[in-house]
Amino acid sequence: MNAGLPEIHEWYPRLSIGAKHALRDSATLTDEVRDEIAEITGADVPSDASLSEDDRDFIRTQSEQVD
Repeated sequence: MNAGLPEIHEWYPRLSIGAKHALRDSATLTDEVRDEIAEITGADVPSDASLSEDDRDFIRTQSEQVD
């Protein structure tokens, strides 16, 4: 686990398209993205939570499969 986030495999596939694009474009956890992650996982996502380099790699891999 990293910087306050549940395991990315748990929540990323279930994010809305808009949230996925937001992460792909800036890798910043907006309030909306944090809220979606919390809703999906049932875990609190602190405002200072951030993506790890492994998380960013995972997101790049997922978007390559779709694009």
